[in-house]
Amino acid sequence: MLAQQDSAAAPPLTDPAEIIRRVAAHEEENQKKRHNYTYDEKVVEKKLDGNGDVKSTETSGFDIMMIYGEQVERQVSKDDKPLPPKAAAKEEEKIDKLIVKYKNETEEQRAKRLEKDEKAHEETREFVKEVADAFDFTMLPPETVDGRALYVIQGEPKPGYEPRGKNAKFLTKMRGKLWIDQDDYRWVKADLETIDTISFGWFVARLHKGTHLYAEETRVNDEVWLPKLVRLNLGARVALFKDFNIDVTQTYSDYKKFGAQTKIMTIGEVETVKP
Repeated sequence: MLAQQDSAAAPPLTDPAEIIRRVAAHEEENQKKRHNYTYDEKVVEKKLDGNGDVKSTETSGFDIMMIYGEQVERQVSKDDKPLPPKAAAKEEEKIDKLIVKYKNETEEQRAKRLEKDEKAHEETREFVKEVADAFDFTMLPPETVDGRALYVIQGEPKPGYEPRGKNAKFLTKMRGKLWIDQDDYRWVKADLETIDTISFGWFVARLHKGTHLYAEETRVNDEVWLPKLVRLNLGARVALFKDFNIDVTQTYSDYKKFGAQTKIMTIGEVETVKP
């Protein structure tokens, strides 16, 4: 139904808030399709000194997979080398335990687990909907990336806005730019910056003003949008005592689709969850 309403022949929208609402409306459909994919993740974490110079670099590689409707990750490398046998065995054991746990859960247990996941997805959709209300938007000239037409929207926090959702309080402390696909109503790129300190969990951790987040997604198999790149320049203070600066880059690749009926076995048997 959404595909019929949002035909490629329809003229581009001009109301940025309506565009954001359509992004929220399309979130569920894309999320369901994501469940059919596995992919690789590489995380490069650079610790910086007060001058912004790199003190140390750590690289980790992960397999991202779905197990009985649950997205899980398995670390496979560290500093561009395979994990040592003991660490690799520990990762395999973690996955085996999850497979056995979910394989043996009752229908009621599985329904409750998936219901909890769906609630989290619904909170995400509501959060995106609230973005439409929390910002003053400016439509910028459209752009084309990989042959796809994109809306480009600049957002500044709306003065005096009172957040509704439990996570929406962060919206009043951020500004940024979004690139949204004109056909799929999926965000393709996001460039965000904190304009005030954001606190988490009884002030145990805080993101300082000026923390920068850049993210990209990519269209795979002409049916689903999956993560491509996340870059976070993190100036944070933990437990109110220790300041640190971290530059984190996450890249994703090797997207593979597996059938909905794929049989999942333990790692010690035949692993078919990641073809």
